Amino acid sequence: MVRKVLIAGATGLVGHAAMKHFSAEKGCEVIAVSRRRPDETHGARWLPLDLTDAAACAEFTPELADVTHLVYAALHERPGLVAGWQEEEQIRINDLMLRNLFGPLERAAPGLRHVTLLQGTKAYGVHVRPLMVPARENRSEMHEQPNFYWNQERLVREAQTGKAWSWSILRPVLIVGDSVGSAMNVIPALGVYAAMQRRAGKSRLDYPGGVGRVAQAVDADLLARCIGWAGQAEAARNEIFNVTNGDVFVWPNVWPAIADALGFAVGDHVPLALDREIRPCEPEWVEIRAAHGLKSGTLKDFVGLSFEYADYTMGFGRDRPGPAALVSTIKLMQAGFTEVMDTETMFRKCFAEMQAKRLLPPP
Repeated sequence: MVRKVLIAGATGLVGHAAMKHFSAEKGCEVIAVSRRRPDETHGARWLPLDLTDAAACAEFTPELADVTHLVYAALHERPGLVAGWQEEEQIRINDLMLRNLFGPLERAAPGLRHVTLLQGTKAYGVHVRPLMVPARENRSEMHEQPNFYWNQERLVREAQTGKAWSWSILRPVLIVGDSVGSAMNVIPALGVYAAMQRRAGKSRLDYPGGVGRVAQAVDADLLARCIGWAGQAEAARNEIFNVTNGDVFVWPNVWPAIADALGFAVGDHVPLALDREIRPCEPEWVEIRAAHGLKSGTLKDFVGLSFEYADYTMGFGRDRPGPAALVSTIKLMQAGFTEVMDTETMFRKCFAEMQAKRLLPPP
């Protein structure tokens, strides 16, 4: 059956991976929207759209005819990333963005079959307190922690009542991929950090984060395949699923694989605030780009807010083991999606992709 997939947030980590996945699927037409043009569209038809602009979304209605699947991966984040996660203004804008798109979509696409929303472990309050391990889909903090997740979820649940289309909500853990300019992608942040260390003449890559905690990650391409599965599987209708690679990791333990992927021997634990120390190094980055013929643009364009996110997820400043942050994927596997990936392999793969595209220096 022919699918027409609308991907909102095409330049983000999830949207970029979804655009790659669906564009390669037989019998699938892909429309991708975002404010800025993606570096690659992978065969999708990209159109500029600012989801905060209700009038622009209304004018976009003719493009939405015959859409069968919506992958909503758009996200508004602001500088001061972590603090913004609980701010009313951020919640309001993310709620508005979905409403601006979803109203015209429902009116223009009578053949709509499925909507995918993305949440994450902030649904379990990971940003404010230790998780109840393992976090399960029926243990969200809807009534305790303000979050735009709940506004978007209520909108979709209420709109779906009595309709033929269905929804799925996916809750990935730390997402790792090869997108550019994302708010929460450690690959460009760590790649730039390594390039700066190389420029300084170092052959050993020191670990800049804090004392580790047991955590999980998910490869963006694996997540995209899960999105594709959810849009077709009967068992995914109107359900919520955690999504991970299937294993666990601790940052200091996976660091040797990261160092090797970037062409270094593993160094020592030398805490360094990447957002404070590396983000301002634009002149040095200009030299590195010129020396290697890189296509990655300025640090702002390439790394986005991800220096701050890398500091957060690697626990910069933490001097004792943090509480484990683990979710259960039993529900997803029992529903039929059983794909897994080794997390060290994921890191190597993602760095290699950016190196091959000349976004990061070769190892």
